[in-house]
Amino acid sequence: MFSLKLKVPLKLKLFYLASKLNNKRKSSTFSEDLPKKVRNGEELDLVKLKKYLLKNNFDLNDVNQFPSGYSNLTYLLTSGSKEYILRKPPFGAESLKGGHDMLREFTVLKNLKSQFDLVPKVYHFCDDKSIIGSTFYLMERVKGNIIRPNLSEENSPGKKIIREISKQMINTLSTLHNVDIKAANLTDLGKINGYNQRQVDGWIKRYYHSKTSTIDNMEFVAKWLKNNIPMESKASIIHNDFKYDNIVLDKENFSRINAILDWEMATIGDPLMDLGTSLGYWVDNDDLPELKLFQLSATTLQGNPTREEFLHEYMLKSNTKIDNPIFYYVFGLFKIAVIAQQIFFRYKKGYTKDKRFKLLELAVISLSVMAKQSIEKNRLSNLF
Repeated sequence: MFSLKLKVPLKLKLFYLASKLNNKRKSSTFSEDLPKKVRNGEELDLVKLKKYLLKNNFDLNDVNQFPSGYSNLTYLLTSGSKEYILRKPPFGAESLKGGHDMLREFTVLKNLKSQFDLVPKVYHFCDDKSIIGSTFYLMERVKGNIIRPNLSEENSPGKKIIREISKQMINTLSTLHNVDIKAANLTDLGKINGYNQRQVDGWIKRYYHSKTSTIDNMEFVAKWLKNNIPMESKASIIHNDFKYDNIVLDKENFSRINAILDWEMATIGDPLMDLGTSLGYWVDNDDLPELKLFQLSATTLQGNPTREEFLHEYMLKSNTKIDNPIFYYVFGLFKIAVIAQQIFFRYKKGYTKDKRFKLLELAVISLSVMAKQSIEKNRLSNLF
């Protein structure tokens, strides 16, 4: 019997071997997220921006950019002791259909704050694209430590603390899914009927719109998803990108969550689809090394649960029985793969010069391998 490792595409195996030889991967640090100089090609028109902000009672002395993240761009605006976060779509976003709706994100944060305190305060929305080339909004800066991808055991806060953080993460996800959406004035954010069908169809459509080459496993997974769509479990406010590096941890007590960031894909939908996305980001320690290269969340650190354990804890916390978890996990993997593909598409078209995006096609390949294995093995963990 052939080893299941042979199911990993040769292109991905070769990259893994090359990365082992080069050994240039840097470990991230467990620290506060700090801004840096604005990246080349992502500068803002400071003259227009400062003039506009002054008219709206905001001063501006300096602008820096947060280097992390792969989607909407995040800048730190400072004026004396005051700090504001500016969020805008990535350059070239208009070439892709859907997503990056700043007004939607602003509205979610504004309304959700009354029922779920772990969202930053928002201050101002601008729909005048002539200022910086797109719509944008301002929100508060929430300080704290963030667990970034590629965090090593050496730089980790430790097994015990990681375990507590993971528990709080799962508890917070469950709490979010039980927010009273009517009290939060978010009922118009989306329709639950047919949500799962629209999600599967929509992400498949986005994949083909941003496709740059044929990936057989992506084709296989897309067809499987269309043939296995479940009915919606209930209507909830869902984050749609709930993972470690969107969680700000209290610097004095790492197991306390100060805020959840990046609400650009939040909507009313099936909470199990949201759970599936979080599971899609979750890499287990016994996953193949080739597939751990592109982990988008530091879930292999000691103290983290496996995907199966994550699922079990969520079901206990939310008092929910999930009969078909494989569908939600596979959907999460496919969606994350499409997001990576969309970013790679923008890089290939020259809309962004960020070199981090150069290898994202390999991430798409990796995620599609995981999805196919989960379907064939009919489980979440111990896939290889």
